[in-house]
Amino acid sequence: MPPRPRTVGPVNRLAAEVDGLPAAEPATQKPGSSRPTRAELALAYGRTIPDLIAPGLDVLFCGINPGLYSAAIGRHFGRPGNRFWPALHRSGFTPRLLGPTDQEELLACGLGVTDLVERATARADELTPAELVEGARRLRAKVRRHRPAWVAVVGVTAYRVAFERRGAALGPQPEGLAGAGLWVLPNPSGLNAHYTPDRLAETFAELRAVVRARPSRPTDEAHSGSYSRRATVVTGSGPTTSR
Repeated sequence: MPPRPRTVGPVNRLAAEVDGLPAAEPATQKPGSSRPTRAELALAYGRTIPDLIAPGLDVLFCGINPGLYSAAIGRHFGRPGNRFWPALHRSGFTPRLLGPTDQEELLACGLGVTDLVERATARADELTPAELVEGARRLRAKVRRHRPAWVAVVGVTAYRVAFERRGAALGPQPEGLAGAGLWVLPNPSGLNAHYTPDRLAETFAELRAVVRARPSRPTDEAHSGSYSRRATVVTGSGPTTSR
């Protein structure tokens, strides 16, 4: 008699599906491993990650929304293979290659991270247009409060929907955002085959060159004051605990 196939519970099956692995594999984690299990990935649905933000940043990077891996470990751009961190370093934004566990060091570099939509999903296409538009509204409020010089949205498709700019292209946006300069970068996900690591770093370097040339607030004279970069962690208002 052939052996009976292994079965998994509904939580483990969902986690296996979103991770792209066979559902029959056990949801176990090796001792000492920091990688989330499939069950932990499933439980990360809907979680939020606190913003990494402080007053007067040079650039506030804005992702689309957290993926399950990032939500499970509680770090921005946390999934292995995401090219956000190498692009930051290769473009000159950071003096060394940082990773998700080093994210607090970004503040000392004048950089911060937030998301358009706070809740975590397996795929960005699970978000509704209404969620993205609401995310743009909340991003404006954050910019008014914290007054970064530039806001860089990573993901042109989400930007077009969120800001209702159907014809928007990558690069600087003429309208700005609540007194800050506004820039759109490619999505750094490893699934974005349109951009090689070299080309992605080049697009980040274009923004870096403008930031270095124009360190002051580009469109709002009221932003020209001095702001300390004391770390501020803002907990999102998503439906479950922040990641």
